[in-house]
Amino acid sequence: MTKSSLQILETLLRDRSGTLYIALSGGIDSITLMTVAARVRTAPTIAVHAVSEAVPAEATDRCRKLASERNWTLQILNAGEFNDQRYIDNPVNRCYYCKTNLFARITDHIDTTSATIATGTNQDDLGDYRPGLIAASENSVWQPFAEAGIDKNTIRKIARAENLGELSALPAQPCLSSRVETGIAINGADLLFVHRVERRLASEIGEGDIRCRITADGVVAQLPADTSAFSDQKQHAKLEALLTELCASHQRRFDRIEPYRMGSAFLRTAND
Repeated sequence: MTKSSLQILETLLRDRSGTLYIALSGGIDSITLMTVAARVRTAPTIAVHAVSEAVPAEATDRCRKLASERNWTLQILNAGEFNDQRYIDNPVNRCYYCKTNLFARITDHIDTTSATIATGTNQDDLGDYRPGLIAASENSVWQPFAEAGIDKNTIRKIARAENLGELSALPAQPCLSSRVETGIAINGADLLFVHRVERRLASEIGEGDIRCRITADGVVAQLPADTSAFSDQKQHAKLEALLTELCASHQRRFDRIEPYRMGSAFLRTAND
């Protein structure tokens, strides 16, 4: 981290007038943004965390704990995306409908003439397929990290400098709906199953880029490419047996274990 990147971020946050509402997901990006904003701003800074079936309980617990420890003002709301059939249908731009609902709910509770909504979107996100960024643009949502030219690696360095400790190493954890293959309708039972499997796998191999994917071919478990399960046949067989049993107990078919691939649940066509 260059000293100037943090200084630029601090200046941007300090100079933003009015109340700042930060969408706090429970991931390291938004946590770091809220931490720096709360430290440097004198104007009101409020964390807003959305709960739903797609948000792991530990993310909500993390937000509550940090708010209590650091004396943040925290508002918790339900973004209502599960009331939107366009979201439930799980098109390739599902995230657009999720973020549209989130920003609309926040906007309902603020005076947009004197307040700003901000997210932890960083420079790296701008080069990825992120339909939610369209919703952010349509709702005039501010992205301080991106404006300051700060990428994910720099965010982790800032997090360590802000004494966020082991949170600085949190693996990326997008919402649970991101595990469901495009075109397969989103439902609470699938998301509960996904979360249960991922927590069980984490207890077996440790935290990391672990995904339980719901696909047309069955349940696919993705593990960090460097995990010993890909070099130790006994461990691989043990995990396969565990996953087969878990799937069978929920009337699901286990398909395979493979290395983690970011965004692999998204199925896009040439027309998307």
